[in-house]
Amino acid sequence: MGRRSDHSRSELEALIVTEGRRQLAEVGLARFSARDVAKRIGYSIGTLYNVFGSYDGLMLAINARTLTLWAAHLRERLAASGEDRIATLVRGYFEFATDNPKAWIAIYEHHLADGGAAPDWYQAIAADLMGVVVGEIAAVLPEAEPDALLALARSLVATVHGHCVFTLYMTFSMLGETAPVDAALTRVREAIAAARG
Repeated sequence: MGRRSDHSRSELEALIVTEGRRQLAEVGLARFSARDVAKRIGYSIGTLYNVFGSYDGLMLAINARTLTLWAAHLRERLAASGEDRIATLVRGYFEFATDNPKAWIAIYEHHLADGGAAPDWYQAIAADLMGVVVGEIAAVLPEAEPDALLALARSLVATVHGHCVFTLYMTFSMLGETAPVDAALTRVREAIAAARG
Protein backbone atom coordinates (compact mmCIF):
# COMPACT_ATOMS: atom_id res chain seq x y z
CA MET A 1 0.00 0.00 0.00
CA GLY A 2 1.30 3.48 -0.91
CA ARG A 3 2.41 6.10 1.58
CA ARG A 4 0.42 8.79 -0.21
CA SER A 5 0.85 11.50 2.43
CA ASP A 6 4.37 10.82 3.68
CA HIS A 7 6.11 13.35 1.42
CA SER A 8 5.45 16.71 -0.20
CA ARG A 9 5.41 16.75 -3.99
CA SER A 10 8.96 18.14 -4.19
CA GLU A 11 10.21 15.55 -1.69
CA LEU A 12 8.47 12.83 -3.66
CA GLU A 13 10.04 14.03 -6.93
CA ALA A 14 13.49 13.92 -5.35
CA LEU A 15 12.85 10.49 -3.80
CA ILE A 16 11.66 9.03 -7.10
CA VAL A 17 14.52 10.50 -9.13
CA THR A 18 17.12 9.35 -6.61
CA GLU A 19 15.79 5.78 -6.56
CA GLY A 20 15.19 5.79 -10.31
CA ARG A 21 18.73 6.91 -11.00
CA ARG A 22 20.11 4.33 -8.57
CA GLN A 23 18.17 1.57 -10.31
CA LEU A 24 19.09 2.83 -13.78
CA ALA A 25 22.77 2.85 -12.82
CA GLU A 26 22.42 -0.73 -11.61
CA VAL A 27 20.40 -2.37 -14.39
CA GLY A 28 20.52 -0.02 -17.40
CA LEU A 29 17.66 1.33 -19.48
CA ALA A 30 16.67 -2.00 -21.07
CA ARG A 31 15.87 -3.53 -17.66
CA PHE A 32 14.71 -0.33 -15.95
CA SER A 33 11.23 -0.54 -14.40
CA ALA A 34 9.17 2.37 -13.12
CA ARG A 35 7.08 -0.18 -11.25
CA ASP A 36 10.20 -1.40 -9.41
CA VAL A 37 11.11 2.19 -8.53
CA ALA A 38 7.65 2.71 -7.05
CA LYS A 39 7.87 -0.55 -5.13
CA ARG A 40 11.30 0.30 -3.70
CA ILE A 41 10.09 3.62 -2.29
CA GLY A 42 6.76 2.26 -1.06
CA TYR A 43 4.45 4.10 -3.44
CA SER A 44 2.17 2.92 -6.24
CA ILE A 45 3.07 3.19 -9.91
CA GLY A 46 0.14 5.59 -10.19
CA THR A 47 1.90 7.97 -7.82
CA LEU A 48 4.96 8.07 -10.07
CA TYR A 49 2.81 8.87 -13.07
CA ASN A 50 0.85 11.47 -11.10
CA VAL A 51 4.15 13.18 -10.29
CA PHE A 52 5.87 12.87 -13.69
CA GLY A 53 2.93 12.42 -16.05
CA SER A 54 4.34 9.43 -17.92
CA TYR A 55 7.26 7.05 -18.24
CA ASP A 56 8.89 9.62 -20.53
CA GLY A 57 8.47 12.31 -17.90
CA LEU A 58 10.13 10.08 -15.33
CA MET A 59 13.03 9.26 -17.64
CA LEU A 60 13.52 12.92 -18.53
CA ALA A 61 13.73 13.78 -14.83
CA ILE A 62 16.25 11.01 -14.17
CA ASN A 63 18.36 11.88 -17.22
CA ALA A 64 18.20 15.57 -16.31
CA ARG A 65 19.68 14.70 -12.92
CA THR A 66 22.50 12.81 -14.64
CA LEU A 67 23.19 15.78 -16.92
CA THR A 68 23.26 18.12 -13.92
CA LEU A 69 25.69 15.86 -12.06
CA TRP A 70 27.84 15.60 -15.19
CA ALA A 71 28.05 19.38 -15.59
CA ALA A 72 28.94 19.70 -11.90
CA HIS A 73 31.65 17.05 -12.30
CA LEU A 74 33.21 18.91 -15.22
CA ARG A 75 33.08 22.23 -13.36
CA GLU A 76 34.74 20.66 -10.32
CA ARG A 77 37.49 19.15 -12.43
CA LEU A 78 38.06 22.44 -14.27
CA ALA A 79 38.15 24.38 -10.99
CA ALA A 80 41.07 22.20 -9.90
CA SER A 81 42.70 22.19 -13.32
CA GLY A 82 46.15 23.37 -14.26
CA GLU A 83 46.82 25.22 -17.48
CA ASP A 84 45.71 22.45 -19.85
CA ARG A 85 41.98 22.86 -19.36
CA ILE A 86 41.13 21.14 -22.65
CA ALA A 87 42.83 17.96 -21.41
CA THR A 88 40.97 18.31 -18.11
CA LEU A 89 37.68 18.67 -19.99
CA VAL A 90 38.27 15.58 -22.15
CA ARG A 91 39.44 13.50 -19.20
CA GLY A 92 36.51 14.72 -17.10
CA TYR A 93 34.11 13.66 -19.86
CA PHE A 94 35.59 10.17 -19.88
CA GLU A 95 35.65 9.95 -16.10
CA PHE A 96 31.98 10.71 -15.74
CA ALA A 97 31.02 8.27 -18.50
CA THR A 98 33.16 5.44 -17.13
CA ASP A 99 32.09 6.08 -13.52
CA ASN A 100 28.37 6.16 -14.48
CA PRO A 101 28.16 3.97 -17.59
CA LYS A 102 24.54 2.83 -17.50
CA ALA A 103 23.08 6.15 -16.35
CA TRP A 104 25.30 8.01 -18.86
CA ILE A 105 24.32 5.89 -21.85
CA ALA A 106 20.63 6.12 -20.87
CA ILE A 107 20.75 9.82 -21.76
CA TYR A 108 21.29 8.76 -25.37
CA GLU A 109 19.28 5.51 -25.38
CA HIS A 110 16.01 7.01 -24.17
CA HIS A 111 13.77 8.54 -26.86
CA LEU A 112 10.38 10.10 -26.28
CA ALA A 113 7.50 7.83 -27.25
CA ASP A 114 6.05 10.45 -29.59
CA GLY A 115 9.39 10.98 -31.31
CA GLY A 116 9.28 14.67 -30.48
CA ALA A 117 11.87 17.00 -29.03
CA ALA A 118 12.62 17.13 -25.32
CA PRO A 119 10.84 19.92 -23.43
CA ASP A 120 12.47 23.32 -23.07
CA TRP A 121 13.42 22.79 -19.43
CA TYR A 122 15.33 19.62 -20.33
CA GLN A 123 17.02 21.29 -23.30
CA ALA A 124 18.14 24.10 -20.96
CA ILE A 125 19.89 21.55 -18.72
CA ALA A 126 21.59 19.96 -21.72
CA ALA A 127 22.57 23.44 -22.94
CA ASP A 128 24.16 24.17 -19.57
CA LEU A 129 26.40 21.13 -19.99
CA MET A 130 27.26 22.18 -23.53
CA GLY A 131 27.97 25.65 -22.19
CA VAL A 132 30.84 24.24 -20.10
CA VAL A 133 32.42 22.92 -23.30
CA VAL A 134 31.74 26.08 -25.30
CA GLY A 135 33.31 28.20 -22.56
CA GLU A 136 36.55 26.21 -22.68
CA ILE A 137 36.69 26.28 -26.48
CA ALA A 138 36.05 30.03 -26.43
CA ALA A 139 38.99 30.50 -24.06
CA VAL A 140 41.40 28.90 -26.54
CA LEU A 141 39.74 30.45 -29.63
CA PRO A 142 38.89 33.97 -28.43
CA GLU A 143 38.48 35.36 -31.96
CA ALA A 144 35.90 32.78 -33.05
CA GLU A 145 32.31 33.79 -33.71
CA PRO A 146 29.72 32.42 -31.24
CA ASP A 147 27.95 30.30 -33.87
CA ALA A 148 31.25 28.82 -35.02
CA LEU A 149 32.22 28.07 -31.41
CA LEU A 150 28.95 26.24 -30.78
CA ALA A 151 29.29 24.23 -34.00
CA LEU A 152 32.87 23.28 -33.14
CA ALA A 153 31.91 22.38 -29.56
CA ARG A 154 29.17 20.08 -30.82
CA SER A 155 31.60 18.33 -33.16
CA LEU A 156 34.20 17.96 -30.43
CA VAL A 157 31.61 16.54 -28.03
CA ALA A 158 30.58 14.06 -30.75
CA THR A 159 34.21 13.06 -31.21
CA VAL A 160 34.85 12.52 -27.50
CA HIS A 161 31.46 10.85 -27.11
CA GLY A 162 32.28 8.36 -29.83
CA HIS A 163 35.56 7.52 -28.15
CA CYS A 164 33.69 7.03 -24.85
CA VAL A 165 31.11 4.73 -26.41
CA PHE A 166 33.82 2.67 -28.11
CA THR A 167 35.60 2.44 -24.77
CA LEU A 168 32.54 1.42 -22.76
CA TYR A 169 31.49 -1.18 -25.31
CA MET A 170 35.09 -2.45 -25.54
CA THR A 171 35.17 -1.76 -29.27
CA PHE A 172 38.55 -0.06 -28.96
CA SER A 173 39.95 -3.16 -27.26
CA MET A 174 38.98 -5.22 -30.29
CA LEU A 175 40.56 -2.62 -32.58
CA GLY A 176 43.81 -2.50 -30.64
CA GLU A 177 43.43 1.06 -29.30
CA THR A 178 45.04 1.07 -25.86
CA ALA A 179 44.79 4.79 -25.02
CA PRO A 180 41.32 6.03 -26.04
CA VAL A 181 41.40 9.12 -23.83
CA ASP A 182 44.69 10.21 -25.38
CA ALA A 183 43.31 9.46 -28.86
CA ALA A 184 40.23 11.58 -28.19
CA LEU A 185 42.36 14.41 -26.82
CA THR A 186 44.59 14.29 -29.90
CA ARG A 187 41.55 14.58 -32.20
CA VAL A 188 40.25 17.52 -30.14
CA ARG A 189 43.61 19.30 -30.29
CA GLU A 190 43.79 18.74 -34.06
CA ALA A 191 40.32 20.25 -34.54
CA ILE A 192 41.16 23.27 -32.39
CA ALA A 193 44.44 23.78 -34.29
CA ALA A 194 42.57 23.60 -37.58
CA ALA A 195 40.05 26.17 -36.33
CA ARG A 196 42.92 28.49 -35.38
CA GLY A 197 44.52 28.10 -38.82
